[in-house]
Amino acid sequence: MDTKPAAINGSPVFSVLAPAEQTVPLVFSSPHSGRDYRPDFVASSRLPLPVLRRSEDSYVDELFACAVRHGAPVLAAGFPRAFCDPNREPYELDPAMFDGPLPGYANTRSPRVAAGLGTIAKVVSSGFDIYAGKLPLAEIERRVGGYYHPYHHRLEELLGDTVRRFGRALLVDCHSMPSVGGPMDFDTGLSRVDIVLGDCFGASCAPAIVQTVEDGFRGLGYRVVRNTPYAGGFTTRHYGQPRNGVHALQIEINRSLYMNEKQHTKLVAFAGLADDIDRVVGLLAAAVHEMVLP
Repeated sequence: MDTKPAAINGSPVFSVLAPAEQTVPLVFSSPHSGRDYRPDFVASSRLPLPVLRRSEDSYVDELFACAVRHGAPVLAAGFPRAFCDPNREPYELDPAMFDGPLPGYANTRSPRVAAGLGTIAKVVSSGFDIYAGKLPLAEIERRVGGYYHPYHHRLEELLGDTVRRFGRALLVDCHSMPSVGGPMDFDTGLSRVDIVLGDCFGASCAPAIVQTVEDGFRGLGYRVVRNTPYAGGFTTRHYGQPRNGVHALQIEINRSLYMNEKQHTKLVAFAGLADDIDRVVGLLAAAVHEMVLP
C-alpha cells in the first residue's frame, strides 16, 4: 500500500510505497528520482527543463518498487535533485550563490560544493549553471527545512522502525548514473560498467551483504564494480553504521540499460532490467535473514 505522501502546496515532498507488513530488515530509498519540477523553480532557472533533468535519476523509484513485494518499504523523494539534494549534508552550500552571508554552520568547503553540486546545486550534472543570478537567503530554509529535513525524518523513522522490529536494518540507497563520465567526474568521457556498488570502501556495510548483491547481478550477466566512481554519498556514510546495527549500500544503475538519456524516456529494455532487479532484491531479502551481521 502507499502511505500518504507529504506535500507542500500540492508538491509531493516524498512518498513511501510500503507492504501491508514489513517482513524483512530492508529499507530502500531513492533520493534523486523526484520529477516534480514546479513552475516557479523552472522559471527561476536559466535552463530548459530537459537540461535540468540531467541531474535526475529517472524512474529509479519504479525500478526498485519491486522491493515492496519482498516485504520492504521504498522511500522516494518527490522533489528533483536540481532543486534540493537530499544525498548531501543539510547545509553544503556555495556562498557565491546567495545574496547574503550564509549561517556559520554551513559547510562551504566540501568537494561537492566545489563541484557545484551542494545541497542546493549550482550546476546540473552536465556542468551548466542553473541560475542566472543569486538566490535569496530565504531559499535555503524553504528547501532544506521544507523538503530535505522531512525526507530524512521519514527515512530515520523507517530505519528506526526496522531496527525495533528486527534488531537491525539494511538501507539500500538507489541511484542511476550517466553511461559516460561527465565534465564534473574524474572519468570524463569514459564508458561505465552496468552496476556500481558503494559501501564506502567497506565502512558502511557488511561484506556478506555486498557480496550477495554483486553475485546476484553478475549471475544475470551484468558488469559490476565496487566504489568506483561512486563509493557512497551522504546517505550511505551517515546511516551506514554497522556497529549500531544499521548497514547501508548504494547501488548505481547505468542509465543506458533502461532509458534514452537525452529524451528521458524508457527503453523497451526497462521491463527486463526491472525483472532482474526484482530477482536480486529477492536474493537479498532471502539472504539477509540468514546472515550473522555485526
